[in-house]
Amino acid sequence: MSAKVTASTPTVIGVPAPQEDVDAIVAFVAGVQEAQQSADPDAFLDGFREDAIWTTAHGKRLTGLPEISAFTRKVLPPQADSPVTATYTVDLILFIRPDVAAVKIRQRPASRASGAYLDEIFHGQEDPSELMAAHPEAVPGTPTYVLAKDGGIWRVAAAQNTQVLDVETLTTG
Repeated sequence: MSAKVTASTPTVIGVPAPQEDVDAIVAFVAGVQEAQQSADPDAFLDGFREDAIWTTAHGKRLTGLPEISAFTRKVLPPQADSPVTATYTVDLILFIRPDVAAVKIRQRPASRASGAYLDEIFHGQEDPSELMAAHPEAVPGTPTYVLAKDGGIWRVAAAQNTQVLDVETLTTG
């Protein structure tokens, strides 16, 4: 599956920042998506600072690029054969300082073969708990990346990936 292109423009708040930084952050997240979809650990790891902190969707804390790298090299390559991949859309960028931004991402599981969004099975459901248990691969994510711009390049300083378990968020899309 190739990366889906979305037409949405992220909300940008915080201190003033040039459009080129907004565009660079959106491109950075698109690069994360491409690295994930192609199961390319080197491309994925290129986006991290040496001292980064990463927390996975299941709560595993990884500290520093060596630890993040070991984990990524173990779990990412097998994903190339998975029938499920994910798309990443930047929803919100909070520029904390001109060189530090908190980025809220909408991560949607999709069929690698057709590109269909798997999380749509939850939309309109009053109580999606049984569907969530039966289809954990369809539960979307809501990562937050704290990016720092060093030498003109945006990289992850800290990130938290979280599965969407909130019923209202899950069922409304």
